[in-house]
Amino acid sequence: MVSLAGAIALGFQRYFDFSGRSSRAEYWWWTLFVIIAGVVLSYADMLIGTYNADTESGLIAGIFGLVTLIPGIAVGVRRLHDINKTGWWVLFAVLFFWLLLIPVLLLLYWATRPGDQGDNKYGPEYQSK
Repeated sequence: MVSLAGAIALGFQRYFDFSGRSSRAEYWWWTLFVIIAGVVLSYADMLIGTYNADTESGLIAGIFGLVTLIPGIAVGVRRLHDINKTGWWVLFAVLFFWLLLIPVLLLLYWATRPGDQGDNKYGPEYQSK
C-alpha cells in the first residue's frame, strides 16, 4: 500500500501519465495532500497579504492549484483505469458539472471502489513498490 509521501512522489513522477492504473490509496492520499496544502497555502496567502477577498483566492495557493491540476487529473484517470473505466469520465464530469451533479457523485463513488483484481484492459494490477 502506498503512503502519503509515496502518493505525492508518484503524482509528480507521473505528471503527464494518463495510462496505467493507480490504487485507491494513491488517489485518496493525493487528494488529501492537495486539499491540506491548498488550505495551508491559502492561510499563508492571508498572512503575507497575497489573498484577494473579492475573488477568494491567493497567489501562492493559485500557483499550487495550477501546478497540481494536471497530475490530479492524471491520478483520477489512472484511478478510473484501476476499476476498468475509461478516463474520459473525468472530462465528462468537468464539462457537465454545472448542469448535473450526477457525474461528480458517480466519480466519487467509483473512487471508493476497490481496484480490479489482476490485469484489465488498462494494464496490470497496481503493485506498490
